[in-house]
Amino acid sequence: MELPALDMLLFLIGMGFVAGFIDASVGGGGLISVPALLLTGLPPNMVLGTNKLGGTLSSLTSTASFLASGKVSGKLVIILFPLSFVGSALGTYTVHLLPSDFLRPIVVGLLIVVLIYSLMKKQWDGTGAGVTFNWSRKLAAGVCALVLGYYDGFFGPGTGSFLMFFFLLLGFDFVRATANAKVLNLASNLASLGSFFLFKSVNIGYGLPMGLSMIFGALAGSQFAIRRGSRYVKPLFIIVTTVLIGKQLWDLWRP
Repeated sequence: MELPALDMLLFLIGMGFVAGFIDASVGGGGLISVPALLLTGLPPNMVLGTNKLGGTLSSLTSTASFLASGKVSGKLVIILFPLSFVGSALGTYTVHLLPSDFLRPIVVGLLIVVLIYSLMKKQWDGTGAGVTFNWSRKLAAGVCALVLGYYDGFFGPGTGSFLMFFFLLLGFDFVRATANAKVLNLASNLASLGSFFLFKSVNIGYGLPMGLSMIFGALAGSQFAIRRGSRYVKPLFIIVTTVLIGKQLWDLWRP
Protein backbone atom coordinates (compact mmCIF):
# COMPACT_ATOMS: atom_id res chain seq x y z
CA MET A 1 0.00 0.00 0.00
CA GLU A 2 1.61 3.25 -1.19
CA LEU A 3 1.57 6.02 1.42
CA PRO A 4 2.05 9.74 0.68
CA ALA A 5 4.93 11.76 2.10
CA LEU A 6 4.36 13.29 5.55
CA ASP A 7 3.63 16.81 4.28
CA MET A 8 1.18 15.49 1.67
CA LEU A 9 -0.41 13.22 4.28
CA LEU A 10 -1.04 16.17 6.61
CA PHE A 11 -2.43 18.17 3.68
CA LEU A 12 -4.87 15.38 2.75
CA ILE A 13 -5.99 14.99 6.36
CA GLY A 14 -6.71 18.73 6.66
CA MET A 15 -8.54 18.93 3.34
CA GLY A 16 -10.43 15.75 4.19
CA PHE A 17 -11.85 17.29 7.37
CA VAL A 18 -13.05 20.40 5.51
CA ALA A 19 -14.52 18.30 2.69
CA GLY A 20 -16.31 16.01 5.16
CA PHE A 21 -17.79 18.98 7.04
CA ILE A 22 -19.16 20.60 3.89
CA ASP A 23 -20.39 17.33 2.42
CA ALA A 24 -22.31 16.41 5.57
CA SER A 25 -23.85 19.88 5.89
CA VAL A 26 -25.07 20.51 2.35
CA GLY A 27 -23.14 18.25 -0.02
CA GLY A 28 -20.39 19.26 -2.41
CA GLY A 29 -17.38 17.99 -0.47
CA GLY A 30 -15.81 16.91 -3.74
CA LEU A 31 -15.12 20.58 -4.44
CA ILE A 32 -12.41 20.26 -1.78
CA SER A 33 -11.32 16.62 -1.92
CA VAL A 34 -10.94 16.14 -5.70
CA PRO A 35 -8.59 19.14 -6.26
CA ALA A 36 -6.60 18.06 -3.18
CA LEU A 37 -6.14 14.55 -4.58
CA LEU A 38 -5.21 15.94 -8.00
CA LEU A 39 -2.30 17.77 -6.33
CA THR A 40 -0.85 14.40 -5.27
CA GLY A 41 -0.12 13.52 -8.89
CA LEU A 42 -2.47 10.54 -9.03
CA PRO A 43 -4.00 9.91 -12.49
CA PRO A 44 -7.55 11.28 -12.90
CA ASN A 45 -9.30 7.90 -12.85
CA MET A 46 -7.45 7.02 -9.63
CA VAL A 47 -8.36 10.42 -8.15
CA LEU A 48 -12.07 9.80 -8.75
CA GLY A 49 -11.97 6.31 -7.26
CA THR A 50 -9.88 7.39 -4.26
CA ASN A 51 -12.18 10.34 -3.66
CA LYS A 52 -15.17 7.99 -3.73
CA LEU A 53 -13.58 5.99 -0.87
CA GLY A 54 -13.39 9.11 1.29
CA GLY A 55 -16.84 10.25 0.19
CA THR A 56 -18.36 6.91 1.12
CA LEU A 57 -16.85 7.01 4.62
CA SER A 58 -18.11 10.58 5.00
CA SER A 59 -21.61 9.68 3.80
CA LEU A 60 -21.73 6.65 6.10
CA THR A 61 -20.82 8.81 9.10
CA SER A 62 -23.23 11.65 8.36
CA THR A 63 -26.03 9.18 7.58
CA ALA A 64 -25.55 7.49 10.93
CA SER A 65 -25.53 10.86 12.67
CA PHE A 66 -28.74 12.01 10.97
CA LEU A 67 -30.42 8.65 11.65
CA ALA A 68 -29.59 8.99 15.34
CA SER A 69 -31.10 12.49 15.36
CA GLY A 70 -34.42 11.27 13.94
CA LYS A 71 -34.20 13.63 10.95
CA VAL A 72 -34.37 10.85 8.34
CA SER A 73 -37.71 9.78 6.87
CA GLY A 74 -37.15 6.05 7.27
CA LYS A 75 -40.03 4.64 5.22
CA LEU A 76 -39.29 6.91 2.29
CA VAL A 77 -35.53 6.36 2.07
CA ILE A 78 -35.85 2.57 2.51
CA ILE A 79 -37.80 2.52 -0.75
CA LEU A 80 -35.48 4.94 -2.57
CA PHE A 81 -32.14 3.55 -1.30
CA PRO A 82 -31.93 0.51 -3.63
CA LEU A 83 -33.01 2.62 -6.62
CA SER A 84 -30.17 5.07 -5.98
CA PHE A 85 -27.76 2.14 -5.55
CA VAL A 86 -28.74 0.45 -8.83
CA GLY A 87 -28.72 3.75 -10.72
CA SER A 88 -25.20 4.57 -9.51
CA ALA A 89 -23.86 1.13 -10.45
CA LEU A 90 -25.25 1.54 -13.97
CA GLY A 91 -23.84 5.07 -14.20
CA THR A 92 -20.34 4.04 -13.13
CA TYR A 93 -20.37 1.21 -15.66
CA THR A 94 -21.52 3.59 -18.40
CA VAL A 95 -18.73 6.08 -17.71
CA HIS A 96 -16.22 3.44 -18.81
CA LEU A 97 -18.01 3.23 -22.15
CA LEU A 98 -18.90 6.86 -22.88
CA PRO A 99 -17.27 10.25 -22.20
CA SER A 100 -19.16 12.20 -19.52
CA ASP A 101 -18.08 15.72 -20.55
CA PHE A 102 -21.14 16.29 -22.73
CA LEU A 103 -23.23 16.41 -19.53
CA ARG A 104 -21.41 19.46 -18.15
CA PRO A 105 -23.42 22.20 -19.95
CA ILE A 106 -26.70 20.57 -18.91
CA VAL A 107 -25.54 20.29 -15.30
CA VAL A 108 -24.49 23.96 -15.17
CA GLY A 109 -27.93 25.02 -16.42
CA LEU A 110 -29.75 22.84 -13.90
CA LEU A 111 -27.60 24.08 -11.02
CA ILE A 112 -28.35 27.67 -11.98
CA VAL A 113 -32.08 26.89 -11.95
CA VAL A 114 -31.73 25.27 -8.50
CA LEU A 115 -29.81 28.28 -7.17
CA ILE A 116 -32.26 30.88 -8.55
CA TYR A 117 -35.29 28.99 -7.24
CA SER A 118 -33.69 28.62 -3.79
CA LEU A 119 -32.90 32.35 -3.67
CA MET A 120 -36.40 33.36 -4.78
CA LYS A 121 -38.23 31.05 -2.39
CA LYS A 122 -37.86 32.82 0.95
CA GLN A 123 -39.18 30.04 3.16
CA TRP A 124 -38.43 26.33 3.12
CA ASP A 125 -40.32 25.65 6.34
CA GLY A 126 -41.87 22.28 5.56
CA THR A 127 -41.14 19.20 7.64
CA GLY A 128 -42.24 16.47 5.26
CA ALA A 129 -44.55 15.08 7.93
CA GLY A 130 -47.71 16.19 6.16
CA VAL A 131 -46.69 15.17 2.65
CA THR A 132 -49.16 12.75 1.04
CA PHE A 133 -47.40 10.24 -1.20
CA ASN A 134 -49.91 9.20 -3.85
CA TRP A 135 -48.89 6.94 -6.72
CA SER A 136 -47.76 9.78 -8.98
CA ARG A 137 -45.59 11.30 -6.22
CA LYS A 138 -44.14 7.87 -5.38
CA LEU A 139 -43.35 7.27 -9.06
CA ALA A 140 -41.68 10.69 -9.34
CA ALA A 141 -39.62 10.04 -6.21
CA GLY A 142 -38.51 6.64 -7.51
CA VAL A 143 -37.54 8.02 -10.91
CA CYS A 144 -35.58 10.88 -9.28
CA ALA A 145 -33.70 8.48 -7.00
CA LEU A 146 -32.80 6.22 -9.94
CA VAL A 147 -31.80 9.08 -12.26
CA LEU A 148 -29.77 10.98 -9.65
CA GLY A 149 -28.07 7.73 -8.61
CA TYR A 150 -27.17 7.11 -12.25
CA TYR A 151 -25.92 10.69 -12.57
CA ASP A 152 -23.74 10.35 -9.47
CA GLY A 153 -22.12 7.21 -10.83
CA PHE A 154 -21.73 8.63 -14.34
CA PHE A 155 -20.61 12.21 -13.65
CA GLY A 156 -21.22 13.32 -10.07
CA PRO A 157 -20.76 17.09 -9.50
CA GLY A 158 -23.84 18.64 -7.92
CA THR A 159 -25.48 15.38 -6.84
CA GLY A 160 -25.82 16.59 -3.24
CA SER A 161 -27.42 19.84 -4.40
CA PHE A 162 -29.87 18.03 -6.69
CA LEU A 163 -30.83 15.54 -3.97
CA MET A 164 -31.39 18.32 -1.44
CA PHE A 165 -33.48 20.27 -3.93
CA PHE A 166 -35.56 17.17 -4.67
CA PHE A 167 -36.41 16.69 -0.99
CA LEU A 168 -37.06 20.41 -0.53
CA LEU A 169 -39.62 20.23 -3.32
CA LEU A 170 -41.26 17.30 -1.55
CA GLY A 171 -41.91 19.55 1.45
CA PHE A 172 -38.96 18.97 3.78
CA ASP A 173 -37.00 21.74 5.46
CA PHE A 174 -33.26 22.15 4.81
CA VAL A 175 -32.09 19.95 7.69
CA ARG A 176 -34.43 17.06 6.90
CA ALA A 177 -33.70 17.45 3.18
CA THR A 178 -29.98 17.17 3.98
CA ALA A 179 -30.58 14.09 6.14
CA ASN A 180 -32.58 12.24 3.49
CA ALA A 181 -30.20 13.31 0.73
CA LYS A 182 -27.23 11.86 2.62
CA VAL A 183 -28.89 8.44 2.83
CA LEU A 184 -29.43 8.30 -0.93
CA ASN A 185 -25.94 9.71 -1.50
CA LEU A 186 -24.58 6.86 0.63
CA ALA A 187 -26.34 4.34 -1.64
CA SER A 188 -24.87 5.84 -4.80
CA ASN A 189 -21.42 6.15 -3.20
CA LEU A 190 -21.39 2.49 -2.13
CA ALA A 191 -22.31 1.28 -5.61
CA SER A 192 -19.84 3.59 -7.32
CA LEU A 193 -17.02 2.69 -4.90
CA GLY A 194 -17.59 -1.02 -5.56
CA SER A 195 -17.31 -0.36 -9.29
CA PHE A 196 -14.10 1.66 -8.85
CA PHE A 197 -12.59 -1.19 -6.80
CA LEU A 198 -13.61 -3.59 -9.55
CA PHE A 199 -11.73 -1.47 -12.09
CA LYS A 200 -8.76 -1.14 -9.67
CA SER A 201 -9.06 2.66 -9.53
CA VAL A 202 -8.77 3.21 -5.76
CA ASN A 203 -5.52 4.11 -3.97
CA ILE A 204 -6.10 2.97 -0.40
CA GLY A 205 -2.86 4.52 0.89
CA TYR A 206 -4.08 7.98 -0.07
CA GLY A 207 -7.81 7.46 0.31
CA LEU A 208 -7.92 5.88 3.76
CA PRO A 209 -6.12 8.66 5.71
CA MET A 210 -8.20 11.29 3.91
CA GLY A 211 -11.35 9.25 4.44
CA LEU A 212 -10.72 8.88 8.18
CA SER A 213 -10.35 12.66 8.54
CA MET A 214 -13.54 13.06 6.47
CA ILE A 215 -15.34 10.95 9.10
CA PHE A 216 -14.53 13.52 11.78
CA GLY A 217 -15.44 16.35 9.40
CA ALA A 218 -18.76 14.64 8.65
CA LEU A 219 -19.52 14.26 12.35
CA ALA A 220 -18.89 17.97 12.88
CA GLY A 221 -20.82 18.97 9.76
CA SER A 222 -23.90 16.86 10.49
CA GLN A 223 -24.05 18.11 14.07
CA PHE A 224 -23.72 21.67 12.79
CA ALA A 225 -26.70 21.13 10.48
CA ILE A 226 -28.80 19.44 13.16
CA ARG A 227 -28.14 22.00 15.89
CA ARG A 228 -28.04 25.19 13.84
CA GLY A 229 -31.08 24.38 11.69
CA SER A 230 -32.27 25.62 8.31
CA ARG A 231 -31.37 29.25 9.01
CA TYR A 232 -27.68 28.34 8.82
CA VAL A 233 -27.86 25.44 6.35
CA LYS A 234 -29.60 27.43 3.58
CA PRO A 235 -26.82 30.08 3.20
CA LEU A 236 -24.19 27.33 3.16
CA PHE A 237 -26.20 25.45 0.53
CA ILE A 238 -26.38 28.59 -1.64
CA ILE A 239 -22.65 29.29 -1.26
CA VAL A 240 -21.61 25.73 -2.15
CA THR A 241 -24.00 25.60 -5.12
CA THR A 242 -22.65 28.95 -6.40
CA VAL A 243 -19.04 27.73 -6.11
CA LEU A 244 -20.00 24.49 -7.84
CA ILE A 245 -21.54 26.42 -10.75
CA GLY A 246 -18.36 28.50 -11.04
CA LYS A 247 -16.20 25.37 -11.01
CA GLN A 248 -18.26 23.73 -13.75
CA LEU A 249 -18.18 26.90 -15.89
CA TRP A 250 -14.41 27.09 -15.47
CA ASP A 251 -14.00 23.46 -16.54
CA LEU A 252 -16.35 24.04 -19.47
CA TRP A 253 -14.72 27.17 -20.91
CA ARG A 254 -11.04 26.87 -20.02
CA PRO A 255 -8.70 26.03 -22.96
